[in-house]
Amino acid sequence: MPNAVALKVLVVDDQDSVRKMTCLTLEQMGIRHIHEAENGIKAMEIASLQPLDLIISDYYMDQMDGLDLLRAVRGHPVVRRVPFILLTGRGDRELVVKAAQAGVNNYLIKPFTVAILKQKIEQVMGKLA
Repeated sequence: MPNAVALKVLVVDDQDSVRKMTCLTLEQMGIRHIHEAENGIKAMEIASLQPLDLIISDYYMDQMDGLDLLRAVRGHPVVRRVPFILLTGRGDRELVVKAAQAGVNNYLIKPFTVAILKQKIEQVMGKLA
């Protein structure tokens, strides 16, 4: 049972408002160590330097989308085992299958509530304390 206060989470989204809302939602769950990145390239820089417990990334982003970021994470020796939740505005089967093949741990369709995000995190990490 992971302690929410101790979790280190990276939130990746090119829309500042969505990134801030996701961070606020995590804070409401008691998570205090939150890193932010506006794209997949910046996310990989942060992930390479910071110990992380979870990555939550948007799918649609410029430069490196969420699926490319997922593939980069799974191919990186330092962060390849970090749980990864993909955020998307679409829930189509094709994207879900591609993400599963790339090693995603869970996915979340926007918009979402605190309860839904917590449920998705707990499905991946176990019950939060």
